[in-house]
Parts: sequence; structure tokens; C-alpha cells
Amino acid sequence: MEQRHFAYWPKRRPREFPVPATSVAHNLATSAARWPDHSAIVYYDTPIAYARLWREVEALAGHLEHEAGVKRGDRVLLHMQNSPQFVIAYYAILRANAVVVPLNPMLVAEELETYLDDSDAVVAITGQELASRLRPHAHRLRHVVVAAYSDYLERETDLALPAAVAAPAAPVEGDGWVRFADAVRGTAMPSPIVTGGADMALLLYTSGTTGRPKGCVHTHRSVQTTTWATPMWGGSTGPGARILSVLPYFHVTGMTGDMNAGLCNGATIVMMTRWDPATALTLIERYQCTGLTAISTMVVDLLSHPGYRAEALRSLVALGGGGAPLPAAVGTELSERLGMNYMEGYGLTETIAMTHANPPDRTKLQCLGVPTFGIDSRVVDPETLRELGPNETGEIVIAGSQVMKEYWKQPEATAEAFIERDGKRFLRTGDLGYADDEGYFFLVDRVKRMINAGGFKVWPAEVETKLFAHPAIKEACVIASIDARLGEQVKALVVLRDGASATADEIIAWAREHMAAYKLPREIVFVDALPRGPTGKVQWRALQEEEQRRASQVAAPS
Repeated sequence: MEQRHFAYWPKRRPREFPVPATSVAHNLATSAARWPDHSAIVYYDTPIAYARLWREVEALAGHLEHEAGVKRGDRVLLHMQNSPQFVIAYYAILRANAVVVPLNPMLVAEELETYLDDSDAVVAITGQELASRLRPHAHRLRHVVVAAYSDYLERETDLALPAAVAAPAAPVEGDGWVRFADAVRGTAMPSPIVTGGADMALLLYTSGTTGRPKGCVHTHRSVQTTTWATPMWGGSTGPGARILSVLPYFHVTGMTGDMNAGLCNGATIVMMTRWDPATALTLIERYQCTGLTAISTMVVDLLSHPGYRAEALRSLVALGGGGAPLPAAVGTELSERLGMNYMEGYGLTETIAMTHANPPDRTKLQCLGVPTFGIDSRVVDPETLRELGPNETGEIVIAGSQVMKEYWKQPEATAEAFIERDGKRFLRTGDLGYADDEGYFFLVDRVKRMINAGGFKVWPAEVETKLFAHPAIKEACVIASIDARLGEQVKALVVLRDGASATADEIIAWAREHMAAYKLPREIVFVDALPRGPTGKVQWRALQEEEQRRASQVAAPS
């Protein structure tokens, strides 16, 4: 495939690089040897040096091996919010030659059963505020390590602390249940690192909003690829870098873009357990943070906060993210007032984050960017798999060393997820998009999110983008409503800006001037807020499923 985007490749960056063959744990060990007294983490004003961090990783790895019976290849659940303990646990599991299974802290007890069943994990590391959710499964867990985040608040702070962070350590009871603080005081050394390369490092689960969640098998090689590619692309990390870290570590963007990328380069991670714009503004200015990866809604939060001052963000040299397009007005604010471009990117759980990103010096708003180091990405017809040309919408497919090995214990799903082309194995992303004449990729929608309005294909994201331009609309989510004649119609759930007013008829009339008739929302519903997941993305599937349930109840005979 012609690589048109090479004409706009970031300056002084290689096209490819050799991926380390070592365990991901080796990255932190090396940084600790190089910069033992340098702060690896600043946690609500408490600094934690690299040497201490690695010492506690080794201690916890020894505990997992000798006290919990963890062996090479065993899966260990990591069910915790962002904290020093998350970082220590993540690297300790890898140091013990085992596999990290990061889980969403929002999962409830009933949901956790699915992941225990699928992963076969019998050892877990959790936050004390989440421990009660594991208690119903105590009979199947051999060992549980429970962390109190406040154990790492060793200095006075004037920062507002989330409740889970401020809570003092509580007693831990039960056979095989131990405190994290006790586990990292152990002296038993773990066996040498023998994993790396093609060995399994992570079992990351897709959202599972429909059907059975799928576990993505990532090797040390696939994780190492994005661990090193992310900072190399943006050029914002190194021993002097300070990263404000706000995205959840159980999710691939926070895990690789902040935690792994920062620690492999000797950067300092200024960590937040929960997002709070006032605290973020204070931390950026206090520690002169140089990098921030944040979804667009967080950027909007910062710029619209009453305490926002442009001067507070002057230290930032890199600002990027993904998950949702950044509104054009916000992008203009960043470029004109701060002289900074927002680098949007794209990646999946199946690719352990970044596969596409905007070149730092030549960004396009509401754009996925270009394929990054060693990535071959194309657009194909989702039905015939025929490769499409510039500006033709189809399914985005990706080949590269960060692509997962397989779906865990789901060979049929794995077979459906990949296609062969030119001797390469391409992942079918399920995302509809196109590449423009310069090789920049743009997202249109999910393959399965298309609305079929009387035979016309409507992509909800396109309609949403149009609605965002309405002066009274703050947010919008477009779903399919059931129509007896046409099958489906367009329905928009709308959040109005503070102080703004508009009627449904006014919005529809406005939309009629800005989009084709078949794309028009036939129904406007005003809501106070849209439901969001832990990474800030609007949960459109939940809204769509609720619409389908409502329609089925209306259609059901009385």
C-alpha cells in the first residue's frame, strides 16, 4: 500500500524501531538502576523514588511467588484504582513471570464472576474500597492482597483527596487475605525473570457490553511496542519529563501512554486517582508538568473551570488523547492561547493503545492521525474485504507488532477478527473510517452502529458532529429508534449548554439546513447528562439497548 503519510512524518523520528525482547518488568528495573533517587511517582505531593518503587516490586513479587503460590504464566487479577500500589502490583506480577489481568474498578461483585471464570485466576490484588466486591468469591480465591491508598500519603498536602485515597487503612481479615503494606515488607526474593518476547504478559478484556467479554492476549513484545512507541512519537518523556497522569491504568491508554511509557524513560508521573479539574490545574502548575494525555472531555473541563488560567498550563509541551473528537473551538483555544496542538490518536484494547496518531507538528482536528511506527493500516470493504482508495469509507484494518496474539480461549472469535493480506495478518477493528489524500485516517463510526433509515446508511458520529455545531447544544448522542415503516430512524439525546434554550422543532429545523434529509434526527430528547464509562466515553450502546427495550415493551401485546 502507498504510504502517503510519510510525507508528513514527525521530524527526527525513525519509520520503525527494534522492539525490546525483554520482559516489561525489565524496563522499570533499568530505570531504577539508572536513576535510583529520582522521583518515579508524585502521589498527592508524596514523592516515591525509582529505587524504592523497584524494591517494593521485588518484595511483592517474592510474596506472590512464595506466599501466594504464583507460578510462571498464572493470571493474577489487578482490581484497583490509579495509585502507587497499582504500579507496584502491575510490575510485581510481571516480575513474578505471571500475567496481569487488569479489571475495571467499576465492576460489581456479580460481574467479577465472569472474569474469574474466564481467566482462571485464583490470586487477586485489590483496593480496600473494592475488596467487598471480591468477598463473595473468596471461596475460589487462594490469596488476596488488599491495598489502602492512604499508606502512600506520607507528606502533608493541601490537595482535595478522593474519599478512597483519604480513607485510613482498615483491618484485613480472612484466610489468605493480607495487607499490601505487609506484603511489600517481605524479604523473600522472587526467582529470576524468564519471560519476555512472545510470552503472555497481559490479559485485557474488551468492554463486553454485548455478549461475552473477550480477553485480548498481549505478549511482552506487543506491550513493549507501544511502551516505547508512545513517548518516541510525541517526544515528551525522559528523565526530566513530568507527566500529569489522569487516565485509568486498567485501560490501555493510561497504562501504556502514562505508566509504562513514563517509567521506561525515567520520567516522573504526577498521579491522580480520580479526575478533578481543580486538582489537575494545581498539579500542572505546582510540578511544571510537561505532558498530559487526556480525553477531550477532560480538556474541556480544564479550559472551562473557574480556576483556569492559561499561565497554569504553560509548562505543557505535549497534550494529546483520543476516545472522542476534540471540539474545533477547543482546539482553536489551545492553539491560539497556548500555542499548543492537541494530538489526537487512535488505538484499541486489541492493539494495547496507539496505532495511529497525529504528527506533533502537523495535526488535524477530529482526526485519528497517521499509522505510526511499523504500522500497516488500510481501509477495506467490510463485506467483500476489497481494499478501498482515498476518501472511501470502509473498515479500518491494522497489522503491526502491537496487535494482540489472540482472543483468550475463543478461537472462533480470533479467526473472525483477522484477515491475511500481502503476507501480513491484519486485525479487523470493527471501526468504519477513511484515509484522506494525505494518508490521515478519520473515524466515521462503528460497523455495528450504523442506522439503516429506509435503506439509507446513517453514521451516528457524523450526525453528532453536526449537532455539536449548534450554539445551544453541549453534547449529543445519536441512536436508532424503531420505525414501523422504515425500520429505523435517527434519534438524538441532547444536553443543552448552561443557560441555553432550544426546542426540538428548532433543532430539527436547524439540522435540516446542515445535513441531508435522511440523516435528520426525527426525535430529539433533552437530558441533563449522557452516561459515560470510566474512560469518559459516552456509553451509546447502553442508550441503544434501552431504546430497544422500550420499543419491545411498546410493541408487546397487553
